[in-house]
Formats: sequence, C-alpha cells, structure tokens
Amino acid sequence: MNIISIIMESGKAAVDVALYTLIPIMVVMLFIMKYLEVKGVLDFVVRHATPLLKPLGITGLALFALIQLNFVSFAAPLAALAIMEKRGTSDRHMAATLAMLFAMGQANAFYPLIPDGLNWSAALLFSISGGVLAAASTYHFFARKLSDVALRDEDQGVENSDAKPGLIAIINTSGADAIRLALGSLPMLILSLSVVGILKSAGAIELLTQLLAPLLQKLHIAEVYVLPALTKCLAGGTAYYGVVAGLVEQGQYSAHNINASAGLLIQTFDLPGIGIFLGLSSRFPRLFRFAVPGILLGIALRATAHSLLF
Repeated sequence: MNIISIIMESGKAAVDVALYTLIPIMVVMLFIMKYLEVKGVLDFVVRHATPLLKPLGITGLALFALIQLNFVSFAAPLAALAIMEKRGTSDRHMAATLAMLFAMGQANAFYPLIPDGLNWSAALLFSISGGVLAAASTYHFFARKLSDVALRDEDQGVENSDAKPGLIAIINTSGADAIRLALGSLPMLILSLSVVGILKSAGAIELLTQLLAPLLQKLHIAEVYVLPALTKCLAGGTAYYGVVAGLVEQGQYSAHNINASAGLLIQTFDLPGIGIFLGLSSRFPRLFRFAVPGILLGIALRATAHSLLF
C-alpha cells in the first residue's frame, strides 16, 4: 500500500470535483440567485410562499434550496443558504432547512443512475417527503427552543439598497463567491477520499464485509451494499455514484439494488456534505445538532418507503 499515491489520487479526484462540478454549478446558480434577488423575484417568492410553508419550518428561500437540491445538484442549494444567512433567517428556521437538505437526495446522484434503472419519480417523491418531514419535525420538536426571530429582516427586499449592481458586477461577485465556496470544500473532500482509498488498499472493507456477513444475513441485506454505503458515508454522493457505476458494469449491482437502497444511501448526510454545508456559516455547526434527529427521521421515512416499494 503506497499511502502517498493514494493521497495524490484522492487529491486529483477532489480537485476534479471542485473544479468541474462545484465551481461551474456554483457560478451559474449563484448568478441566477443573485440576479433574481436584484430583480425582486426572490422577494416575491418569499412574500407569497413563506406564509404557506413557514408552519412546516420551510421559508420561501428554503423552497428554492429544495428545488435546487432535487433538480440541479448537491452544490446548488449553497447559493440559497448563503442568501438566507445574509438575510438573517432565524436559528429555528435555519435548523429546519438544514435538516430538510441533509435528509433529501441530490440530483447529481439521481440523474446518472436513471440509465442504470433508478425509478426517478418515486425517488423524487420520497426525497421531498423525507425533507418536509425532517424540516417539520425539527421546527416543531427538536429545535423548538431555538429563536424564531430573524437576525435581520429576511423578507426585506433589495429595493431598499442604495444602488443595484449591474450584470457584470453580479457575474463577478457570483464567480468570486463560487470559487471561495468550492475551494473551501477541498480539505474535507481530500481527507474523505484518502480515508476510503487507504481502507480499501488495507483490506479493511473486505474485512468489514466478512464481519458484518452474519448480521447482514439475518437482516436479509446483501453484502454488495457494504462498499457503496461506506463510500457514501466517507466520500459523498459523487464517489458513491462512481462505486455503484463500477459495480453495475461488473454485474454485481442491479436496478433492484439501486432502488431499494436509494432512500438510505442517496442523501447529503455524509462527511463531505456536512463539511461543505456547515462551512458556509459560523452558526451552522451550532444548529446542526438540533437538526440531526430530524435528518435521521426523514432518511428513515425514505429508506422505509423504498424498501417497501422495491
């Protein structure tokens, strides 16, 4: 086992994710979000959607984040979260939003798996249902002691600004913010991919599979899920898809395996996801512990629904 080679390969993979996945998506999505904010579209959505969704712990901007996560990529909601943080969304609603995002599946794992047999419509329905349950349970139960008062007027529009930025200024600031956020995710990505590579080279994954074999047999769970699950937890959705794609090519992973495990394994509640989302704001790590029970509840709903249906 050459640890240096593993670290180098992990670094290359992490940089590829940051440069060719995070930065392009973040530049475009941050530009769209900032442009819509300047034009007043975000304020319109917030004013009309917030009264309907706030009882569930979901603000208007959180609805944007929900759509972006399920239809664009795991990186897309970072733009909405950044604007929510800037506008001073209350601790209670922010905790509910974090729970919702961590409990749902991400489009960058959904879409590539459709050719391999993923039932996208069912996965999307269960993803949104799990996210809404996570947000509502966090808001009403697990985070009920947090402040419900916005740190600033989150419904205040940009029309109160002294000068609206031009198109070029929006592009430049969006690009700068996207690069900053993407590069900030690199340390966690490199570490997680390195850990997976070292464990795999050391034979730890094979050993873990052997140790879990009796338990998996009693629970009627196939051993083929061990590697994707471990990769998902340590390296995130992109690495999970890479592993699953390889197993599918080898004939070891079927459409049934993909659909049955999608509710449990396709979500953002993994080490890279936690690092990327919580790195956006200094208060997110403090709110995260209130969101965890809601996250687990939402994922449990999704996992149960997928296992029963498939």
